[in-house]
Amino acid sequence: MGKLSDPSYIREVLSRHGFHFSKALGQNFLINSSVCPRMAELSEADRTAGVIEVGPGIGVLTWELSQRAKKVVAIELDRRLFPVLSETLSDCPNVEVVEGDVLKMDLKALIEEKFGGEEVCVCANLPYYITSPVVMGLLEGGLPLHTITVMVQKEAAKRICTPPGRRECGAVSVSVWYHSEPKLLFEVGRGSFLPAPKVDSAVISLRMRKTPPVSVRDESFFFALSKAAFAQRRKTAANSISACLPREKGAVEAALEGLGISKTIRAEQLTMEQLAALSDRLL
Repeated sequence: MGKLSDPSYIREVLSRHGFHFSKALGQNFLINSSVCPRMAELSEADRTAGVIEVGPGIGVLTWELSQRAKKVVAIELDRRLFPVLSETLSDCPNVEVVEGDVLKMDLKALIEEKFGGEEVCVCANLPYYITSPVVMGLLEGGLPLHTITVMVQKEAAKRICTPPGRRECGAVSVSVWYHSEPKLLFEVGRGSFLPAPKVDSAVISLRMRKTPPVSVRDESFFFALSKAAFAQRRKTAANSISACLPREKGAVEAALEGLGISKTIRAEQLTMEQLAALSDRLL
């Protein structure tokens, strides 16, 4: 394992396989020898559980997960990395690398095929440009997940973990808090990657909830309303909602006032409970 955190060794392996980093794929490989063990441990992977990893890179985190989990299935889009991973993970018989785009794959079918449909953990160093769609897809896909432990851009981590009702929150925050209990675990400096990105990262944990923290009459409309409320952040929630949904501004303002909420409130000031109540009123 030690060699996988040695930049000179990594460059030698990649060079031998003719590999060049792709900016389009957001490739910044994690090489910090202290980060991956900690991340793998906090993922709660153990010998009774399966793990899905998204974008294994050169396999540093994959190796750590393999030492803890029953089985690891790593989803990799870039076929150029397959011979590299065959070499770096040659002593990990419980790892299977699967080619595919996580944003297009049927993850439910994958979990059924590889893990018999049992509950699994997700652990990954996500490319920055697909953070939101991947997280949202995992949360809203009806998948048998226990925890999602991912490394994302530091600012995105703070946004994701901020509960509704605070300035930093957004539509993603609403979905995250509805489906899971988020927690910012630790920060990771940009020097922990090869090549080094321009920003720092952070590892977050999303523990899946058995039941949502609020009850709504129609989940689809609740999320549509939440997205509409945050779509135009400089406007009031009533203005933004009426601009994005087939609801008159006056009706939205009346619904807000009927709940004892100011009609000039902005989306980031609405709590989860208020969003749920507003959703039911406007349904």
